[in-house]
Parts: sequence; structure tokens; C-alpha cells
Amino acid sequence: MKIISFNVNGIRAIVQKSFIQDMQQLDADIICLQETKASAEQVKEALSELTNYEIYANESVKKGYSGTAIITKTTPIAVSYDMNIEEHDQEGRVICAEYPDFYLVTVYTPNSGSELLRLDYRKQWDADFLNYLKELEAKKPVLVCGDLNVAHQDIDLARPKANYNKSAGYMQSEIDGIQAYIQTGLKDSFRHFHPNEVKYSWWSYRGGARQKNVGWRIDYFLISESFMSNVKDAFILNDIMGSDHCPVGIQL
Repeated sequence: MKIISFNVNGIRAIVQKSFIQDMQQLDADIICLQETKASAEQVKEALSELTNYEIYANESVKKGYSGTAIITKTTPIAVSYDMNIEEHDQEGRVICAEYPDFYLVTVYTPNSGSELLRLDYRKQWDADFLNYLKELEAKKPVLVCGDLNVAHQDIDLARPKANYNKSAGYMQSEIDGIQAYIQTGLKDSFRHFHPNEVKYSWWSYRGGARQKNVGWRIDYFLISESFMSNVKDAFILNDIMGSDHCPVGIQL
């Protein structure tokens, strides 16, 4: 089984590019999307050419903002949306699909913002989301994927010194947030298989960052420790264009 996660930065924009062909070629069993920037109906319409998938989408109350989707060849046992915490459930950031052997959660973690105005909110989000994952994990293993909007270590961004405790995505409290996921038994699958590889999943649109590979690894698959033996590989697909992110994935 191949599972892909991709922050598309607008589903209606990316389907005008090579997205449909790219996904058909990848032929993943499940594709998780973040930042769809569309209503559930608009997501289904945009993805109508992917005929062999079922589509589950979550939308933000604010139009054209945030949003997530899971598209899957196998019908899940159940699908749920959000965390049941009103403060966090306004932006369509979480979907959970239950399969026989695991829960698959896709998440678009709130960005602290260029002025760091949402940093405190983000800290609360990280704590509450971890609790949510642990409640699921009490029942069966969890695979959580998506744009976590944080680089975990220096190896995960091109300019760690310049950004540490100055930029959203590399503030100490955000690093503590992802560290808490990992310390409580959710393994960073890419680092498990590629401990020393420098590979990024997001690049700024400014200053030719992607061409120069001045990037950040902020998209992840975190896997319950008890399930890691079922994961064969984790990968980052730098050659797939269309967004400021690229897809990341795992092979089970």
C-alpha cells in the first residue's frame, strides 16, 4: 500500500497544472491533501477525473482558506472530521479515516504567521492535537500525515541559524511541539529510513528558493511505534511540481 500526502496550496489551481496526471502516475492507494482552499463540493468537482477514488473533504468556515481531503481507493470503516474542540474546528484542518489496521489522520497544522501572531494558539493546537492522536492510538495504531508547519531539526531546513527562534516554523515552542509527538512514540518515518539525508518538502516562492533548493522539510508521516515494522520506506517526491510544497509518502 502506498500513501501520499501533499499540501496542494489550492486544489482548484493545481488541477489546472499536471496534478491529475501526476496522481494517476503515482497510483497511490490513498492520497491526503492539505490547504485545498475550497469547499468539500469544490474539492470533489476538482478531483472528478480521479474516478477510482472516494473523496472525503473538510472545509474551513472562512471561504477559500485551509481545508483538507483524503482520497482513497479502499472504503474506510469510518471517517470523522475535526477534533471536537470548537476553537480548533473552524478551519477544516483534520480528517481521520479508520482502516482495519490503523487510523489515518491528515492534518494541516496552523501556521504561526509571519508576525508570529498565532504562536500561542499554535502551542495550544499542538497540545490538543497530540491528546486527540493519543485517544485514537489507545484503540489502534495511528498514521498521521500532513503539513505540520515546523522543521524538527537543523538538518530539516537550509538556513537553521538564520531562522531559529525568529521565523514561524522554527520557533523553539514549535520544535517542542513536534518533539512531544515523537517522544510519546510517533516515529518520524522519513528520518527513520533516511537519518542523514537532506531533503526538503517546501520552498518559498521568493528568490528562486526551489531552484536553489533553499527549503524546509515541514511535511511528515508520523507513525505509531507499534506499526513501524509495517512501513517499508518513506520518501519525498521533489520532482512533482504545482505547489510550493511537494508530496511526501510511505510504502507499507
